Amino acid sequence: MLDLPAPNEGEDGTLESIPARTSVARWYAVQVASSCEKKVKATLEQRAMTLGVSTRILEIEIPETPAIKVKKDGSRQSTEEKVFPGYVLVRMVLDEDTMMAVRSTPNVINFVGAEDRRATGKARGHIKPRPLSRQEVDRIFKRAAEKKTVVKVDLAEGDQILVTAGPFKDFQGEVIEVSGERSKLKALLSIFGRETPVELEFSQISKQN
Repeated sequence: MLDLPAPNEGEDGTLESIPARTSVARWYAVQVASSCEKKVKATLEQRAMTLGVSTRILEIEIPETPAIKVKKDGSRQSTEEKVFPGYVLVRMVLDEDTMMAVRSTPNVINFVGAEDRRATGKARGHIKPRPLSRQEVDRIFKRAAEKKTVVKVDLAEGDQILVTAGPFKDFQGEVIEVSGERSKLKALLSIFGRETPVELEFSQISKQN
């Protein structure tokens, strides 16, 4: 879930209304369908031109970090991993035209924001877009720029591996645990005739067929 600042509140504790038009461009987070981030970016850039709002929809970004994907044959492929999968960031001047341009783009789910509940409280209201704070924007792009390369591997418990680096190089074993967030796994290696659990980096192994 995208970690966003709390919505702005007025003096009476109620949500402030979004002005009909403002000349200030702010960053907004937009939730999109899974794996459709690049498609949404390309489509929205084209729609902004077609709908005449390209001077108000200024930037569309998908923060990414470098990653290495380890294939089944042990080969490594450089790729990019999204910092916040399922979201794109849009710097725009918020008004009815730009808001509709974003919301009506295929594969867009909605802006991230606060729900504007109806007066009766019985029905769900519309999501009112909320701009990201400068601190939040800086944190997101800093994370994308500084995050270490992530190694991703197509592995599951029970897979056979070959250790390709480190003190256990050339040992074969069976995967018993995969920790994707740590880029590590545990495997049972036969050491002195005994099955011994050993923790390894993804970069130290290759998957056996």
